[in-house]
This record gives sequence, C-alpha cells and structure tokens, in this order.
Amino acid sequence: MQRHQRLRHRRDFAAVYGSGRSYARGPLALRIRSNPETNTPRYGFAVGKRLGGAVVRNRIKRRLRESARASGADGRVDIVVIARNGSQIASFIELRDGLLTLLARAGLLAGENE
Repeated sequence: MQRHQRLRHRRDFAAVYGSGRSYARGPLALRIRSNPETNTPRYGFAVGKRLGGAVVRNRIKRRLRESARASGADGRVDIVVIARNGSQIASFIELRDGLLTLLARAGLLAGENE
C-alpha cells in the first residue's frame, strides 16, 4: 500500500473515530469518514494488544492491508479497519470476505453503487 493511501497520524485516526460512521460484522469493524482532500481511500489499521503478541498483530495487519489493497474500494474517504476478537484465528479468506462485506455495506465498492 502506497504512502498516500495510509493514515499515519494520530489526528487522522482521531478525526475518523470522532465523526465517522461505523460498520461491524464478525471479527472486523470499520469507521469511515468523508475526506474531500483525497482522491483515493486512505486506510488505517487498529489491532489491539489483547489480540496477541507483536507477531500475531502484525500478521493480522498484513492480511488486512492486502485485502484492502485488492478490494478496489472507491471514494474520497478515510477508513479505519479495526480488528476485533476472533481476528487472530480467522484465515486470510475470512478476513478478506469480512472486509469486502463491510465495504459493500458502506457503499464503497465500485460495482455496488451502480
């Protein structure tokens, strides 16, 4: 995922948490906030320490980053993907399908708006 497609600063995460819409299902939750300053979706990933050690948390983030990159989501939004309990035992396919389902519910997949 390229640098301009990531949320990197605490203030960006805080803005999404403060005024974003939320969607949740299974081991994932999304917070989405409109951002007219960007042309592509920007992603941030939140994986808490209670899900496991650094190796487990980084594995979850790698899987979510790849799922987000390949999703084809469209829009001028900031998205925070939150891993919930169960993410640590979910397979890549389960995480990918969960993320795609949530993005579709939010209306961010290109084919869903037509």
